[in-house]
Amino acid sequence: MKRFESFLANKMDEYLAYRQTLGYSQSTARSGLLAFDRFLQEKNGSWQELQTEFFLEFRNRFKKEPHTANILISKLRTFFQFLVRQEIYETNPLRDIPDIPENIFVPYVYTPEQVDQLLAAVQKRLRKTKRSYLKDLALYVAMVLIARCGLRISEPLRLKCHHYRKQEGTIYIEKTKFKKDRLIPVPRSALREINNYLAVRNGLLDHDTNPYLLIGEREKSFSTTKIYQFFHPAIQDIGLEQPRQTLGNVTFSPPLVHSLRHSFAINTLKAIKERGEDVQHALPILAAYLGHREYRHTGAYLKVLDAEQRQGLIEFAKSKRIT
Repeated sequence: MKRFESFLANKMDEYLAYRQTLGYSQSTARSGLLAFDRFLQEKNGSWQELQTEFFLEFRNRFKKEPHTANILISKLRTFFQFLVRQEIYETNPLRDIPDIPENIFVPYVYTPEQVDQLLAAVQKRLRKTKRSYLKDLALYVAMVLIARCGLRISEPLRLKCHHYRKQEGTIYIEKTKFKKDRLIPVPRSALREINNYLAVRNGLLDHDTNPYLLIGEREKSFSTTKIYQFFHPAIQDIGLEQPRQTLGNVTFSPPLVHSLRHSFAINTLKAIKERGEDVQHALPILAAYLGHREYRHTGAYLKVLDAEQRQGLIEFAKSKRIT
């Protein structure tokens, strides 16, 4: 793991350790701090130079990628708020730095049939050796939970054994984004996969002391990169590999792991609408399922109702480029 080397290295390590005590993953925060750490070393930065102009210069390095620039500034703003609480700063020096205007972002939406095909492709890639099968099966179950329950990519990886309540058919998600714990019912198809995995685990392991529901290495959880290693080849196997497209001021996402969460929400809302029910009445329930603090976050999924509508948006954007 790459270490911080600027004059803020100790504070960055302290901040990440603090976040870890709250249950947050270190990976995304660390990547942003590492970028700023390199910039500090390059500029030979010190406390005195950490003024608004310094941060604007850092942000402008990523001006051609506004989403990346805004994420980096957001993560730095949170880090410096941590320093404010330690009374190192009186006010946050990034408080008044505005976001760079971003393109409209349209997520990829899998049809229910594509979700089934993707999970089947991942299942076919499970290695059958005794050393690898259980770990591969655990990663497959993680993807099932993302696709069937709308979990964020890190959430199934952090589940402990006691978070799965077999008799109730539920899983308990704690210390998640926004510090919002939630108890969610698991669809029968996903319950079958979890129970099958646990039966295999029980049969292969004599002295099982791993506290995690989905076994990683040395009694630790998996890193998210392990899921990507399964996901991208499976996407190629079913012919869904697509590039990121920017047409005018609209960016269309390629198929991503996180797109499974988007698709779960969008396809759920579509099914509710097709049953003739009021979609707005379903938002509070779906918000609780997805772990959103506010219904407006869930309501964002109403902007793209299904995969067909998304494809129509792409075709429309392309047609507008023809003069």
